[in-house]
Amino acid sequence: MALSSPETTSLNTAKIPENPSSCSVHLQKLPHLTDYLPNLKPLPNPLEKNSLYHPPAGFYISQSEVVLGQIILDLSADSEAASSPTPQVAYNRAGPRWQVFFEPKDIKAAIVTCGGLCPGMNTVVRELVFGLWEMYGVRQIYGVTAGYRGFYSRDPVELNPKLVHNWHKLGGTSLETSRGGFDLNKIVDGIEHHGFNQVYIIGGDGTMRGAVSIFNEIQRRKLNIAVAGIPKTVDNDIGIIDRSFGFQTAVEMAQQAINAAHVEAESAVNGIGLVKLMGRSTGHIALHATLSSRDVDCCLIPEIEFYLEGEGGLFEFLEKRLKENGHAVLVVAEGVGQNMIPRTEAQKEERDESGNLVFLDSGLWLKSELKNWWTRDHAKELFTVKYIDPTYMIRAVPANATDSIYCTLVAYSAIHGVMAGYTGFVSGLINGNYAYIPVDEVALAKNEVNTKDHKWAWVRSVTNQPDFGKP
Repeated sequence: MALSSPETTSLNTAKIPENPSSCSVHLQKLPHLTDYLPNLKPLPNPLEKNSLYHPPAGFYISQSEVVLGQIILDLSADSEAASSPTPQVAYNRAGPRWQVFFEPKDIKAAIVTCGGLCPGMNTVVRELVFGLWEMYGVRQIYGVTAGYRGFYSRDPVELNPKLVHNWHKLGGTSLETSRGGFDLNKIVDGIEHHGFNQVYIIGGDGTMRGAVSIFNEIQRRKLNIAVAGIPKTVDNDIGIIDRSFGFQTAVEMAQQAINAAHVEAESAVNGIGLVKLMGRSTGHIALHATLSSRDVDCCLIPEIEFYLEGEGGLFEFLEKRLKENGHAVLVVAEGVGQNMIPRTEAQKEERDESGNLVFLDSGLWLKSELKNWWTRDHAKELFTVKYIDPTYMIRAVPANATDSIYCTLVAYSAIHGVMAGYTGFVSGLINGNYAYIPVDEVALAKNEVNTKDHKWAWVRSVTNQPDFGKP
C-alpha cells in the first residue's frame, strides 16, 4: 500500500464504528548509509543502462510504498482496535529503487552462511551471485567460508555465475557453515581488511543477533559498508516474516517419515509409529506436517503442556486409538518434554557452540516411556513402537520449487535494498509481500505457535487429540 492520509469510511452496520480506518500508519525506520554518512551522493540505477533488461513502467518502488505488519482487524465497536486505535505498523516495501548509492565497479560483496543447515541455502547464495553479476554488473563477489569465523580465519572464495551455476540443485551450503566463532572486532576488522562494502548474512535468529552487532559496529566506525540479513531457519521460528525459506521443503520431506511410520504402525499388532521432527522452541514443522498428512493421531509441540499418565493423558488417548484402529501415529517436535526428561547436573549445563542448551532426545525418551507403560499395563499383549528421526534428511535436501522461488526473490530483494543504500535490514515476506525489516527487530522477534489460533484448532480437528490440561 502507499502512505496516504486516512480516508473516512462509513459502513452501514450498527456494530462497526463509523470510522474504522481512522488509525494512522507508523512506518518502521529503515537504516540508511546516509544516516551516518550524509555526504554520500545518489546515482541513477544501473538497470537503466542494462542492455538486456529494460525496466517496465512501475518497476521502481517509491519511498511511500509500505507493507502492513497486521492485515486482520476486528472492526466491531467493542474491540480494542475500535476503542483505542493505535497506528498500524508498516515496513518499507522491498524492490529496486530509482537511485542507488553504490557504483558497480567499486562494489566488493561478501556472502556468508551461518548456523545449521536448511533447504535453499545454496539457492540463496547462487541467486545473490547471479543478481549482483547480471543485474548490477558487480564483478567482485566473495564467499566467506565456515560462518562468522571465516571473516578472520580464512581467505574468502571468489564467486561467479559459472562457479555457482548448479548450486541450487545441492543441499546444504557449499560455502560451509559453523556455529559460534563470533568475535565482533575480528569480524569487522576482517571485513575492512578484505575491502568488503556489501555484506550479505544468511542465518537464523542467533546469526541475526550477530548481524545487529556487526551493523552497529560498522555504524560506530562510520564505514561505507551495507549489511543485509537473509533469515534462515528450518524451524520457522523467526518472527515478523511469514515464513523462512526452506520451511515448506522441510514440511514436504517430513511426509516421507510420517508415511513410513504409518506403514510400520499399521503393519503391526498394536503398532505405534513415532516421528520426531525439528523444532526446538516451536512446533511449526510438526503442526504443518500433521495437517498435510492426515495419518497423524496425535501431535505434540513445545507450546503445549502434556502429561503421560492418568485421565486425559497421552497413554489413555493412545490406548483408546489402539483399541479403535489397531495402530497410531505420534508426531513430536524435538523440544517437546524437555522439562520431563531426567537430566544429570552436567546435562543441565551443557550447551552448544551457539550457547543453546543441548536438548536430550525427546523421541527416544518417549519411546522408552511408551514401552514401560505397555509392559506394565498390558504385559500379555503384543506391542511395537517404531521410532523415526528424519532430522538431517529433512534439512539437508535441496529446496523444492516453492522455496526456490522464495529464495530467488528474497535474495534479489536484499540486493535491491543494499544497492539503494539501506543497511541493517532483513528482507522477507510479510503478509505475502516482500519487505525490508530492521534487523534488530527480527533478531528479537519470536514466532511461536499460537495455540489459540485457527491453525492449532485445525490440528485438533484433524487428530481429535485431548487438550492435555492438568489432570
